[in-house]
Formats: sequence, structure tokens, C-alpha cells
Amino acid sequence: MIDIQIDSTNVINALKRLEQATLKRAPLMRSIAGIMADAVEENFAQQGRPKWQGLKPPGRPGGQILQKSGRLAASITPASDADSAQVGTNVKYAAIHQFGGKTAAHEIRPRHAKALRFGGRFAKKVNHPGSDIPARPFLALGETDLQDIEDTVSDYLRAALGE
Repeated sequence: MIDIQIDSTNVINALKRLEQATLKRAPLMRSIAGIMADAVEENFAQQGRPKWQGLKPPGRPGGQILQKSGRLAASITPASDADSAQVGTNVKYAAIHQFGGKTAAHEIRPRHAKALRFGGRFAKKVNHPGSDIPARPFLALGETDLQDIEDTVSDYLRAALGE
């Protein structure tokens, strides 16, 4: 009779390291949140991936879409814990740019003068009917971003195994 013995100590130890790595996911989630924040930053830099709909009428010469003041892009913050990774913004007008929609009708009044001037005409107030804002999803991940996240997870698990 042939007897084969296998020492499974290395396998058991590797599985224990994997288990510990999956229980302590906060560093992994922090890395993923960073990748997501970089992706959103790249969306602003490239004016959408795929490209966002242009401004109507073509706005500020040389101006970038969704970056009149830079406040929206600067407001993007990553967050993570042991169970999740996310990026977001607290800017009030972010949702209409992300999803699109129609702004409410509103009144425009002068801030720094006694009257408004439009093409040689003056008025104390103007009733604005609202604007149709096209969706320009800046909180989006592309294929390369998803691949970066997969690679990060793989690297994290390989490191836990000691590879």
C-alpha cells in the first residue's frame, strides 16, 4: 500500500492571511475611493468620457464645460470605510449636471446696478422661463477605471498571500 502525506500548513496559512485581508478591507477601499476620485478628475479634464454635450450657445471662449468657477470639480471628495468606497460632492447644483433636467422658472434682478441691460434694453427684472440642462455625468467610471479597480483588488489579495 502506498501512503501519501501532504503538509497543508502553507495552504492553511495562506487562507488565514486571505481571511484577514478580507476582514480588514479599509486600506483596499481607501485605494478604490482614490481611483474613483482620479477618474472623476479625469472626466473634468477631458470634458467627459465620453464627451459631454457642448455649451449652447458656445459659451466662454476656451472655457471648459462644468468649470465656470471650478467649484464643482473642487468639491469632489472620496470617502471609504471597511465596506464601501465612494466619491461625491456637496454642491447643490451637482445633481442637475449629473442627471440633466430643467431648472425652475425664476426672476432675475440686478445685483450691482439699478437695472439689467440686454441688447440696449433696460429692465428692473426679467422672468426667466428656466433652462434645459443636458446630462453631463461627471461621477462616472470608464472601462479603464474599472480595470484599475480590478487590478487594485488583485494586487491587494496577492499581497495578502505574500506573492
